[in-house]
This record gives sequence, structure tokens and C-alpha cells, in this order.
Amino acid sequence: MGGDDEGREAALTELRTRLEDALAHAGLTKTQLAAGAELSRTTVHGALKAGGPVPSAATVAALAGKLGLSDEQKRELLQLRRAAGKTASPVRVRDEGLGKPVEQWDPHDLEVHPAGTPTTPAGRSAREQRALPGYVRRAHDRALADAVGEAAEGRSRMLLLVGSSSTGKTRACWEAVQPLAAQGWRLWHPYDPTRAEATLADPDRVAPRTVVWLNEAQHYLGHSQAGERIAAALRTLLTNTDRGPVLVLGTLWSEYADTYTALHHPGEPDPHSQVRQLLTGRTVTVPDTFDEEALQAASALARDGDPLLADALTRAHAHGRITQDLAGAPELVRRYERGTPPVRALLQAAMDARRLGVGLHLPQAFLIDAATDYLSDDDYDQLAEDWAEAAFAALARPVHGKQAPLRRATTRPSRRPPGTAAPARTPVPAAGPVFRLADFLEQHGRTTRRALCPPASFWHAAHTHLTDPDDLRNLAQAAESRYRLQWAHHLRWQAADNGSIEALCELAHLRERAGDREGAETLYRQAADAGDTHALVLLAKLREAAGDRESAENLYRQAADASNSAGLIFLACLRERAGDREGAEALARQAADAGNSAGLVTLALGREQAGDRQGAEALLRQGTGAFIARVQANVAQLRMGAGDREGAETLAREAANAGDSYALVALAQLREEVGDREGVETLFRQAADAGDVMGQRMVAIVREQRDPGGAETLYRQAADAGDTHALVLLAKLREAAGDRESAENLYRQAADAGNTHALVLLAKLREAAGDRESAENLYRQAADAGNTHALRMLAQLREAAGDRESADALARRAADAGDAYALVVLAQLRKKDGDLGSAEALARRAADTGGATPHLGNRWRYGLDPDGSPTPPWV
Repeated sequence: MGGDDEGREAALTELRTRLEDALAHAGLTKTQLAAGAELSRTTVHGALKAGGPVPSAATVAALAGKLGLSDEQKRELLQLRRAAGKTASPVRVRDEGLGKPVEQWDPHDLEVHPAGTPTTPAGRSAREQRALPGYVRRAHDRALADAVGEAAEGRSRMLLLVGSSSTGKTRACWEAVQPLAAQGWRLWHPYDPTRAEATLADPDRVAPRTVVWLNEAQHYLGHSQAGERIAAALRTLLTNTDRGPVLVLGTLWSEYADTYTALHHPGEPDPHSQVRQLLTGRTVTVPDTFDEEALQAASALARDGDPLLADALTRAHAHGRITQDLAGAPELVRRYERGTPPVRALLQAAMDARRLGVGLHLPQAFLIDAATDYLSDDDYDQLAEDWAEAAFAALARPVHGKQAPLRRATTRPSRRPPGTAAPARTPVPAAGPVFRLADFLEQHGRTTRRALCPPASFWHAAHTHLTDPDDLRNLAQAAESRYRLQWAHHLRWQAADNGSIEALCELAHLRERAGDREGAETLYRQAADAGDTHALVLLAKLREAAGDRESAENLYRQAADASNSAGLIFLACLRERAGDREGAEALARQAADAGNSAGLVTLALGREQAGDRQGAEALLRQGTGAFIARVQANVAQLRMGAGDREGAETLAREAANAGDSYALVALAQLREEVGDREGVETLFRQAADAGDVMGQRMVAIVREQRDPGGAETLYRQAADAGDTHALVLLAKLREAAGDRESAENLYRQAADAGNTHALVLLAKLREAAGDRESAENLYRQAADAGNTHALRMLAQLREAAGDRESADALARRAADAGDAYALVVLAQLRKKDGDLGSAEALARRAADTGGATPHLGNRWRYGLDPDGSPTPPWV
């Protein structure tokens, strides 16, 4: 034993002698050596001091490097160090320690969650697809920055961020270590073969200026066999000045932190004593939600063009769980896309219900019945008896951020102050459990399923299981806009049967349109009896149209007595037509006092048209507000048309002073009709000074005809104020004048300023000139910038070129983006070419989107079935 001790001491003495000689040869002080080797002064003094501990291999290597020793000399020093400490490790020359430089790490390899949806536009690189959203700094980032700063200054530090899943802990650590990259720090992420084994395998190789990355620290500190040993090793690493500086960063869920730091009761086992000591003073809490300051910072990044934050804020701004939304989104989509057929069917039924207007809480019975037609015949035949139970269990398993694709929910009871009357209509709660679809999947469904009409099982399940009248009315409207008229009818009746007065009125209106006045009156009466005073007004109008003036007046009076100001207004009009002007004015003033000036407006316009200008003005001056101002502008136009220029100007200016600068624009247009160009420009200038953008444009338009140069200056002034449409108008005038080159330049300027419509107009100009290739490129630029009109034009171009497949794809893309009219246009072109089958298919696809009803007209008399086939006669 003595020989061994003497040998170790001799080796240590020789090591220190060689280091002292090299220090003297280099002409450095110990302080200078410490700074140059990036070691603490304590570490250097300990390495050279007789009787001190054996320096670490990393310290010896750092000192040798600063002293300019050769590789052979370094090897000899390390051999002496190994002999002094009886180290059996192999000789390592220039051992740089564990890990790799910070800048060489990808944050996702350090377990920073991917953010946002995994679906990305074609053509983007893998790095772009893995881009992180902008980072919002919060209170815990200040604690991290302090720890990193102290480590950079040479003091070993450790900090664990504690919080719930997906609250941004790992991302915060990643952002915190970025300043260390420029200082040459390394980062070691122990995980191979297991986290615990990797941490304990070679702790002596953790070199100074290393970040030890312990993400999900429970896998290290909570290990049943190794947790305490790892905690002890970390405590040694942090407190041994020869080993530093090092920075230990990690993350930990709150429940684990509570377990590890719980007070030990005497007499009971203490499985986490080392861990508890390690964590004392070395944790900081990360909140679950963004506070108002953080939300404002996130919103600012979103406005500056961060698409991931902008997307997350649309769902999570109200509750502030931004990081959970970002982290959970990819896994939620993966669960949906890779789910079993029953899982996908339930999610699709839930997505369709939410996008078509059903409330947050979806009854389980509705989802089960709705899902059946979303399954293929083969999948339906293979359903097990417990398919629904298994699918709901799979959908309840949470992803990052504690989000589940479809989770069970609980309806909160309503609370009213004592003595408060119960609401007139209380929806009947759904029977059985209710479920809530994850917000991200709801939005995903709105985007990816926009052009799809739900199958028959969906509508049948809604009619059978839904009881909330608002849900039923919303679905009825969705069905009607998709030409599913039979289901719309039945759903409205179901809403009415569940207490929806609005549904009764809608059914009455449909009866009225069909010529069934008696049926309409019956339904309006039911709605009125249920307390809807507006139904009284509608019933009165029906009686008035039928010539039953006395009954109409009684009904209007009933509505007015029930505080319905519309009843007062229609009653005033009745009195006016009967010659009772005084009574009419009194009723109109009564409505105005109740906040509705429409009666005064109606009477004023009627008297103006009857030639009673003085009476019209008197009525207008009794009203207030923007509505009256706009009517004053309309009356001003009537005066101008009648030749009363002075009266028209007076009223127009009064309207402008009341906040309606359009009155000046309208008056200017009338003056232009009588050739008063100077007056026109004066009025337009006044409108522009009042902030009316149209006034700015119109000044330029008028100037254009007599002073093109001045007009262009005015247009550019309007454009500089943010009105790119002014450039478009000028370009159109140049185009009309045959100056195509100038028009193209102006369209391009407007496009460069962000006006995508200018790109479309420029493309049309090129198309008209026969330059189809250039036109198509410009349409594509506009389409890529989100202009759906450009997609429609592209579809027409491809159709004209005979490329029907591309035309169909472009029209579908436009429909998916909300412009179903592109499908209608294509259908019209196919019909014109005699291809009636393709035209019908495109028209049905347009109907499925729910956004093309105004363009399709009464194409299918009895509507369509859910599968898209025409419905047989049913009424």
C-alpha cells in the first residue's frame, strides 16, 4: 500500500513540477494562465498547489494547451495525472469531452416539439418544414438568462424548468443556450443506450464549458436504481471547481418535482434524498398559459408574418395555452390520419358537426349514429360489437399539451342570481355523455373538409339526437345552402318543436314564398303566441298585403305595445297613407326616441318624393346618427336632380358634418353631370380631406380628363396613403386610352404594393394581347398570394387550352379556398360545350361546398340527397 501511495505522490509532484516549469517558460502568471485556459483561478491554483487534489484530465489538457506544450508533452502529463489518481482510463490526447458544439445541434434532436400542422406546401425544404415559431420570452426566461450568464462567467450552475407538458420548457432551454454557442460551449445530451446509463457511464469526461441537457429529467432523477447516483454525480460536478464551469439544464413535470421535493418523514424510507438536495434552489416554474404581456408579444410576431403563431392564436388566444396548441397539433393530425376506420369516422362526423354549426358539446349517441356512413362497406362489415367503446377510448388518450382528439366533456350548470326569472327558452340537455373535439382538429376539418357534404347518417343522427334548437337551425341552414332541401325542412321543424321561434318564422316565410298564405299566417301566429313580437309585424304585413288594413293596424299596435319599434314604424306608415300626418309623425318620433330613426327616414323620403321638401327637412332634423346622415345625402341627391343645387349642397354638407363624407362624393358626381368640373373637384377634395378614400380617388379621376400629370400625382398621393386601388384605377384609365405600357407599369406597382387584384388585371391584359404564357404565370402569382379569382381565371385558361384535368383541379382548389363560383363557371363552360354530364358533376360539387347557392339558381327543384343525387318529389 505504501509503495502505491508513494508512486501516486511522486507522479503528482512530477506533474506539478512540469506545469510550474512550463508556466515559468511561458512567462505567465497563474491568473493569466487561468484566463487563457478559460478555467477558474481556484482550479489553476489547486492544480499547482502542493497537497492539493489531483487535477482532472480536462484541467491538465486545458493547461497544457495554453502553455503551448507539444502533443507528446501533453501525453506525458496525462500519463502522470493518471498515475497520480490510479486512473485506468485509456490515454486521451486533446480530449474535448462529451457532446458536440452547441451550434451543431438541431433543436428537434434535443426534443423541442415540432410546431403546427405537419402538412406544408410543396417545394419547401426539410429545414423549412421543421421551422420553429417565433419565440416569446416570459418571466422564467429571465431566470434562465441569469443562470446562463453566470455559467459564461465561470461559475457552474443548474436550473430545471418545472411545469406541465408542452408549456414551452424545452424550447426555453434551447433559446437560453444560444449565447453560449459563440463562446465555444459544447452540449451533451445523454440518452444512449438509456438516459440513466449514459449519464453514469463516464461522468469524468464532462469537460468545462459543457451544457448537460437533461430534458424530461424524471428519466434521470426518477430512475429506480440510478436516480440517486445520478443526483449525487451532478452535485459533485456542480461543486467541484476543477470541473467547471458547466451548466446543467433540464425540464421536469410538476408532479415529479412535487414527489422528489416532498418533505421526508423520520422513520420512513427516503428514496429521493440526493435528488431533493440537488433540486433545492435550482428550479423555476413555467406557467401553463401566456399572460397578457406574452399574448401581446405573440400577436406582434404574428402580425409580422409568423404563420405558426398566427394560426395558434386563432384557437388559443382566449385561454392562452399557445405552446400546448403548437406542440399538440402535429400529433393530433397524425392520430386522425393514421387512426382506425372507426376513429376516423367519429372524428369526421365531429368535424362536420362543428363546421356546420353544432355547439362544442357533441352527444355521444349522435356521433355513433352519424359515423356509420363515413365507413366503407368493408369497414362497416368488420365492425366489432364494441367498436364505439374502443374508438372513444383511443380518442381520449392525450397528446402533447394534455390535448385529446375527442375528449369527454361536462356541461356547466347555469347560475342565476336569486329571484331572477328563468330564461324563456331553456335547451333540453343531451341525453348521455357529450364529447368535445380538439380545437386544432376542428380547424383542420374546416379547412380540409370545406367542399364535402356529410352523408345521410349525419343528417339522420342530427334529426334523431340533437335537441338544441340553435344547433338544429344551423344545420338546417347548412343543408339548405347545399341543396339538401328535404333535410333542411325536417331539421327546421325539429328546431321549432324544440322551442325555436326563429325556426317557426323561417318555416312561415317558406310557406309565404310558396304561396301558402294561410299556412304562413298560422306559423307566424304560433311564433307570436310564443312571444316573438317580430312575428306580429310579419303577420301584420301579410294582412296588409291581403287588404285587411284594420287587422294589420291592430297587429302593428300589438307589436308596438310590446316595445317593438318596427311595429311603430309600420303603423306610422299606415297612418301617413291614411292622411293622418300628425299621427304618423308622433309614432315615428316615438320609434326614434326608442333608438330607431328609420320611421323618420321613411316619412322624410316619402314627403320629399311627394314634393313636400319642407316637411322632409323637418323630419330629418328630428333624427340623429349616421343613418340619418346617409339619408340626408340621399335627399341631397333628390334635390340636385330636381335642380335645387343650393338645397342639395346644404343637406350634403350637413350629412358630411354628421360623419358621412360620402354625401360630398355623391354631390360631386351630380355636379359632374351638369358640367361643373371645378365644383366637382372642390367637393371631392373636401371629401378627401374628411378622410373619404373614394374622394381621393375621384379627385384624381376628374383631374385626369384635363390634367393627366396632376391626376397621376393625386393617385400616387392616395396610394402613398395606403390606397393601392388608386393605382389600379389610373392603370384602367391608361388601358382604356390605349396606353398599354403605362397601364402595365401601374398594375405592376400596385401588385408590388400587395394588391393581388392588380396582378389579375395585368394577367388579363396579357391574355387579351395573346400572351397566354405570361398571363398564366401572373395568374399563378396572384393565386399563390391567396387570390381565388386568379384560380378561377387559371381554370378557365386551362379549360380553353383543352386541359380539363388541370382546370378541374384549379376549380376545386378555388372552392377549397372558399370560391365555389369557380366550379359554377367551369360547369357553365362544359354545358356550353354540350358536356352535360361533366357540367352536372361540377354543379353538384359546387352545391356540396355550400357557397354557390346564389349562382346555381333553382337547378334542382326538390333538392339533392346527401349523396348528391337529385331528390324525388317530396312536397
